[in-house]
Amino acid sequence: MILDLKNLNPAEKQYYLQHVVAPRPICFASTVDKAGNVNLSPFSFFNLFSSNPPILVFSPSRRVRDNTTKHTLQNVLEVPEVVINIVTYEMVQQVSLASCEFPKEMNEFTKAGFTSVPATLVKPPMVKESKVNMECNVIEVKALGTGGGAGNLVICEVVRMHIDDTLLDENKKLDQRKIHHVARLGGDWYCVVNEQNLFEVEKPNTRLGIGVDALPESIRASTILTGNDLGRLGNVHEIPVIDPSFEDEHLKQIIQYYTLNPEDMEKELHRYAHRLLSNGKTTEAWQVLLAG
Repeated sequence: MILDLKNLNPAEKQYYLQHVVAPRPICFASTVDKAGNVNLSPFSFFNLFSSNPPILVFSPSRRVRDNTTKHTLQNVLEVPEVVINIVTYEMVQQVSLASCEFPKEMNEFTKAGFTSVPATLVKPPMVKESKVNMECNVIEVKALGTGGGAGNLVICEVVRMHIDDTLLDENKKLDQRKIHHVARLGGDWYCVVNEQNLFEVEKPNTRLGIGVDALPESIRASTILTGNDLGRLGNVHEIPVIDPSFEDEHLKQIIQYYTLNPEDMEKELHRYAHRLLSNGKTTEAWQVLLAG
């Protein structure tokens, strides 16, 4: 399928973009208008864009169906302050309820069953049930268009964070496994971040990886090793050398059994290396591949 977005109507553009640009973190924004009326609403067009200065951006888009604007946008234009409350799995159903288009004078804290807690530096209240609250000053609102579906970038500077102690480890650092972030997909679909789907990818920070193009041809052209496998292998800062002290019983069995058939031996070595790489054992996988 090839889509030219200029040929799609706004609802179709929204449908395809929200399904493929995902998962998206959720900004659960509390705001107030000049009269002090509180609004609480979630937005999945949201992310971190700078740490110094600490800048978050979310976008309350114009409604596709009738081109009206949302109360959150109206509020930040009147009172340029917002509390961004992080959404976790334990509160996602209430957050969804808060997204209903209640009348402006109706408080979503009450309708969705959330507890309002006064912020310390800004006028909008915080959501007690959220384990991370960020008090923000709105420094700019940039309209991206005037038609239905057009975004309005609300550029916020975080001035104070509140983090629940239950999210911290023994060193007072955030434990990613404890937060249980929820993110938006397309339509009614969401996803949750938990220990069952978390994994780590080693980042080449100070030392450059050699790259896939620097791998030996037999490895690079393997029909068994995957793109992820090659990425792991290419992330080392130099090609390893054979370690005489490396011992592996399965490797010994492969070499003994396939000594007279080098082509089959290479395939078996690649299969074994693939299993090792899938378990994060890059050093061991390199030793297996070097044995060929």
